[in-house]
Amino acid sequence: MTTASHPIDPVSHGDARICRGCWDQMHVPIPIRGALALPFRVFGVTRSKMNPNICTICERSFRYVKKKRQITASVTILFADIRGFTALSEQIEPVRLSDIVSLFQDRCAQAIWAHDGIVNKQMGDGLMAIFNFPIVRKDHAAAAVMAAMDIQRRCAAALDSLDADQGLGVGVGIHSGEVEIGEFSSFRSDFTAIGGTVNLAARLESQARADEIIISPETAAQAAHLASGAEARLLLLKGIQQPVQARVLMKS
Repeated sequence: MTTASHPIDPVSHGDARICRGCWDQMHVPIPIRGALALPFRVFGVTRSKMNPNICTICERSFRYVKKKRQITASVTILFADIRGFTALSEQIEPVRLSDIVSLFQDRCAQAIWAHDGIVNKQMGDGLMAIFNFPIVRKDHAAAAVMAAMDIQRRCAAALDSLDADQGLGVGVGIHSGEVEIGEFSSFRSDFTAIGGTVNLAARLESQARADEIIISPETAAQAAHLASGAEARLLLLKGIQQPVQARVLMKS
């Protein structure tokens, strides 16, 4: 079966056989699974760590893919972080702490990939994800909210089972808007997103308590069916001039 956004079958499944990013951005079918992918691996073209359904051309060759160093794109940004992690780090040995971080990162990544996002940055007990680039998804705000709900479900059992005095949980912040995407360092070729949208998503995440998902008004408007009934919370955010009327979803 074909769809408007992914008109050929190898791209439109969870385990895509060709890179969904290269297809969406250039309409070039780069094999990433199966026998046809083997010759590409010889030249270093493999599945990306940002999302296994895109390839390292997307990840490391932004200027080749987009024909320019940066572009403006409409996306949804998600930040997630373990609440109570600093206190926990003072209670348990570093090896166990490392296992917890790895478990958190893995479960978050699985949730993000399941909804066509990419894990753009991993920062210890936190991460940043982008939805709608390089894999195009028109309902990217809803995809990010669904990924956040999935993150809460996937992480809850693991964190709740830890023998720690303080409660642990994941806080998530999400905002939709325009960003600059591209390569911003002469030392690294990986792309990332910058701009006010990224900053606001990070500020929302910093206000999220354990098991909360805080979404901006822009994201709530684009994912109204998911934000319906969510608690309204007026937030004063560092570096943001106007108060933000955010919506708060709790882990179900």
